[in-house]
Amino acid sequence: MEPRPSTFSIVARDPETEAVGVAVQSKFVSVGSVVPFASADAGAIATQSFANVAYGPDGLDYLREGKSAEEVVAALTDDDPEAPQRQVGVVGQDGSVAAFTGEECFEFADDRQGETYTVQGNILENEATLEAMEDAYEATEGGLPEKLLAALHAGNEAGGDKRGEQSAAMYVVKPEGGYDGKNDRWIDVRVDDHETPIEELERVFKIYDVTLLEREEPDDLRELDGETAAEVAETLAELGFYGTEARSASDASGETASEPTETFGEDEREALEAFRGMNNFENHDLAVVEDALARGWSDADGEGEDRMVDAIWHGLSRSDRK
Repeated sequence: MEPRPSTFSIVARDPETEAVGVAVQSKFVSVGSVVPFASADAGAIATQSFANVAYGPDGLDYLREGKSAEEVVAALTDDDPEAPQRQVGVVGQDGSVAAFTGEECFEFADDRQGETYTVQGNILENEATLEAMEDAYEATEGGLPEKLLAALHAGNEAGGDKRGEQSAAMYVVKPEGGYDGKNDRWIDVRVDDHETPIEELERVFKIYDVTLLEREEPDDLRELDGETAAEVAETLAELGFYGTEARSASDASGETASEPTETFGEDEREALEAFRGMNNFENHDLAVVEDALARGWSDADGEGEDRMVDAIWHGLSRSDRK
């Protein structure tokens, strides 16, 4: 038997931002290289099961020609003698939504549609996987990437791929959404082989979000102080950006240099600026990064650099993406 991306995926569109994309998980290596296709001037497509990767570019061309998602599915499958083994989901920029699950796809296999999305899966543990994905997508607040990730998590927790986990991907496009506005590739993150690929995908996405995506700058910026300031300074010191020599040396009076205090002053901000530059967080100026840490530190997970990035992401999340 030829290998198949036994998979669950969601294809969705955000009418407010014109973003459209795919999120997918599979017991199949590098599923992001096979399943998702998207273009800001057309829509998004997920091709899976015994995947026909020609469905991606051909389907996007059909959408550009003005065909609805339903017409695209029909055009793709009518000309394909192996259509009974295929599964495809399509969302057009015109708002149309459709999917197809061939009768020879391995059980459990099915698809479901909402107003702006379609979910589909094959070789699933149960039908509840698709139901959970629908519910999570509709209930989750935030932008399209948060809703897509929530759908993946919910589907996996409800049963997911019967064979297990291996890879995951999220690919979202929008007009001028790419690097420096020069293309439409707004979000493009993949995990090709991992024990918990959806969790790893979310971790990678947070770094991507902080580094490459822009946010509206808040009007009310906070400064670090108190215990949070001391903990951030301590973390910067552990990472080698602040006070590493002073902390191990003695000053002229013979007394050991002091630990970071609850005051976040010029030296601490210089260390934070070095951290910001080293990690390519130029999309957010220093005051915004400090504000994000002040607001997000208590919600952040992990230690060291992981906690710094997670805190910044949590703090930035209160502002809309551009």
